[in-house]
Amino acid sequence: MMEQTSKRHIIRWNQLESNPLDDELVVEEPLEIRIREQSLIVVMRTPGNDFELAAGFLYTENLIKSVDDIQIISYCDDENEDKESVGRNQPLTSFQNIVNVHLTNEMSLDEQQGWQRNFHANASCGLCGKMTIDAVRLQIDPINSDFQLMRTVFYKLNERLRMSQTIFEKTGGLHAAGLFDKNGELLILREDIGRHNAVDKVIGQALLSNMLPLDQHLLMVSGRASFEIIQKALFARIPVVVAVSAASSLAVDLAEEGNITLIGFLREKRMAVYSHPDRII
Repeated sequence: MMEQTSKRHIIRWNQLESNPLDDELVVEEPLEIRIREQSLIVVMRTPGNDFELAAGFLYTENLIKSVDDIQIISYCDDENEDKESVGRNQPLTSFQNIVNVHLTNEMSLDEQQGWQRNFHANASCGLCGKMTIDAVRLQIDPINSDFQLMRTVFYKLNERLRMSQTIFEKTGGLHAAGLFDKNGELLILREDIGRHNAVDKVIGQALLSNMLPLDQHLLMVSGRASFEIIQKALFARIPVVVAVSAASSLAVDLAEEGNITLIGFLREKRMAVYSHPDRII
């Protein structure tokens, strides 16, 4: 497995002096996701949980419907380990930056009508395209869930998420996404340099563990709530999304349309409820 952190020599300044030292940084590497050797997307991510990232991405992009659509996910080094080229022409880590997904049914990416776009992403802005609520509405219905939460449950979430961010503790440079149950217990926590990747890793793990739909759970993200994060929650049927920071206008609009309770600025015992407050008791 590739390392998730890397040491670099820096000089740390304060008002009186400078100190040279080794600092631990989060690793950022490209991951190419392929379907039957056909390149789909390259994302910038923090290595780790790459199969979950691939599964979650395919699911939240509506390219697969369930875990039954996935036959196997593997790194290219696993598929090519007996080939002469491995270890001689390319380093092993380069193959660990390529994930190949074999689906149970043959699928041509050109057949995904309504979703044909240029799949490019980076760690800061997430995915581009499909930027209207109408495009999402055509693919998925609003969430119908009787899920409700006591208001006091929300006050526990921030600390529980933060205490589980082990790589952030070392580097200070990662986003986190956490899946919680109705009692505020953290079930899945994933970190990544890309906030959308962290969400895909959480949903991917839930998909591979046969936990979907997640209509009795809530999702918390360590940064802001963007349109793409609400879109991913909608596909996974998550009725409540909580963010440490603000929500964008389009995220609020999609949450209203998708019947998602969207909460931002969760700090201690304060929060801003943007949509569907009826789920909060």
